[in-house]
Amino acid sequence: MNTSEADRIRESFARIVDCLQQGKSAEAEALAQQTLRDGPNDPNIMRVLGVALMRQGKYQDALEYLSASVKIDPKVAGGHEQYGLVLAVLGRLDEAEESLRTALRLDPNSESVHWKLARLQAMQGKDEESRQTRDHMSELSPHWKKLQDALKLQTEDKHDEARKLVKGVLREDPDNVNALNVMGGICMAQDAFNDAEAFLRKAVRRAPDFAVAWAVLSASLKEQSKFEEAVEALEKALSLDPKNANWHSNLGNLLLVWGKEERALASFERALAIQPDHASSLHSKGHVLKTMGDQDDAIRAYRAAARVRPDLGEVCWSLANLKTFRFEPDEIEVMQTQLDSEKLTDQSELHFCYALGKHFEDQEDYPKAFEYYTQGGATKRKSVRYDPVEFDYQTNQIIEVFTQEFFEERASFGYSDPSPILIVGLPRSGSTLIEQILCSHSQVDGTAELSDLMVLAHRTGQNRFDDLKYPESLIDIYADSVEDLGREYIDRTFHHRRGAPFFTDKMPNNFPHIGFLHLILPNAKVIDARRHPLDSCFGTFKQLFAKGQPFSYDLFELGQYYKNYIRLMAHWDHVLPGKVLRVQYEDNVADQESQARRMVEHCGLEWEDQVLRFYETERAVKTASSEQVRQPIYNKSVNSWKRFEAELEELILVLEDVLANLPDHLERPKMPSQ
Repeated sequence: MNTSEADRIRESFARIVDCLQQGKSAEAEALAQQTLRDGPNDPNIMRVLGVALMRQGKYQDALEYLSASVKIDPKVAGGHEQYGLVLAVLGRLDEAEESLRTALRLDPNSESVHWKLARLQAMQGKDEESRQTRDHMSELSPHWKKLQDALKLQTEDKHDEARKLVKGVLREDPDNVNALNVMGGICMAQDAFNDAEAFLRKAVRRAPDFAVAWAVLSASLKEQSKFEEAVEALEKALSLDPKNANWHSNLGNLLLVWGKEERALASFERALAIQPDHASSLHSKGHVLKTMGDQDDAIRAYRAAARVRPDLGEVCWSLANLKTFRFEPDEIEVMQTQLDSEKLTDQSELHFCYALGKHFEDQEDYPKAFEYYTQGGATKRKSVRYDPVEFDYQTNQIIEVFTQEFFEERASFGYSDPSPILIVGLPRSGSTLIEQILCSHSQVDGTAELSDLMVLAHRTGQNRFDDLKYPESLIDIYADSVEDLGREYIDRTFHHRRGAPFFTDKMPNNFPHIGFLHLILPNAKVIDARRHPLDSCFGTFKQLFAKGQPFSYDLFELGQYYKNYIRLMAHWDHVLPGKVLRVQYEDNVADQESQARRMVEHCGLEWEDQVLRFYETERAVKTASSEQVRQPIYNKSVNSWKRFEAELEELILVLEDVLANLPDHLERPKMPSQ
């Protein structure tokens, strides 16, 4: 090979590597193919071509080039490493192990090869050999031992100590991809998702084949509602490890949260094709089928998961949470046996408690049902972070900032888009029914419970030199910034929509942020889903939420939260008259057409009779009321609190002032003696 030819290949190699580092696998493939057509079969070009093909899921083609690469130049450790990786992806595990061992003989100090070999041995069930490989790496690298210690600390919830260890590694070796990955996991555990993303993006830039880092990056992006990027990251991980049933299942859950039900179902099916008894995939398959309205198949999937994992309480709660489902006697016996075993995790215990609470309520054994709900709530309360004093303080701050003068001075602020219709209130107050009625209108898309408004509100208090937090951070905000926030909310929520001019955002916890909403989107509509306080509060108390609603697991705290909700809604009525339409659940049940006409008029829509036949509308519904809103309106949930009146004395006392001011047509409880 002459000098000019060697220079051309070196230049091409550098360009191909640059493309791979930028995630441009198809472009890297094209450059490599062109280089090989124009000259000799260079093993380095073949190797990077194999990597480019592998990242696109073209594993057989990648195998061909990587095999040729190691035959032409068997002395390059990286060639054997990549060849071993594609062999593992194709299920040829023994050959993959042999190739990785060859790579280690050529480069005994390679952390990445040790990592891959240890993982491969674990996949083969060679736990002792995997441990020995990790131990050997620990001897070679002091960093490795520190990272193992950090991981152990993390499992013990000692995140600050773990962070300190990993920081020490990164000070000495800023590009250590294993340290970057571990730090990303620590940040995730501390809810610092933006920081986690930064560490993990650096890790995958340095090591684009680091599948685990791609998977953790996906989780950090999901927590920030960056769904499209999260899906891309997890698909990248799966391109490197396509037989990973857990990641296929995680992808399905991610797609389900994003509102891509059909794609989610396909991901769960792929996981089950790899591992038919994969309990979490069976469970999640039930979720997506429920969301799509296929209750019979959802029940079959849930029951299949329960057979595989009878100790997994979440599956039984999912069945109970269908609301219209009833357990068989043998299923009740299994749940009670599991609870009596005292071998359950707290999570499984509380899920069984809520499921049994629902069962005994259906059996009209209300004291026993309340006992199970209370036991489950007490267990859940230990694991959630909620400070009722802090929420009371935040309520006061919101009322102090969002005054009539505040809005008068900023009357020209905001983005004019009129498309959002927010439905707020407490959970279990009829918001899903309101949403289903509105989404039966041809001009309205139903989305989900979106967190975007809260995210944008609190972001206004980040990175300020004066440390002012939301809502005080809005006092000196510029008009251009406010308009940008309104536009960003519309952009962030766009992928949930299907083309209608208007859309609903049914996040109940948005009620404290109505002032912020009006500031950034003055033409947005708001509907307050209101229900009898005892029905609303107790319905929330006995509902186990997948996430959020940390105030709901203690009746006293729940009552205090409800009083702040009432206080804030009264404030919005005062400073933004006409902004919020209040729809009382009991009125909606008693006279659906009148309430539907009020809602349609409030939203600036023309009347359509279809809204009265909301139960015919086919759409994904993710809340606990998913089956109930697929039926015509019924009134059996009105005054359901009366069945538990004796058990609700504490809540009744907390809400004494609220109950004294109920509308005349709502029933008041007897006040307990104090």
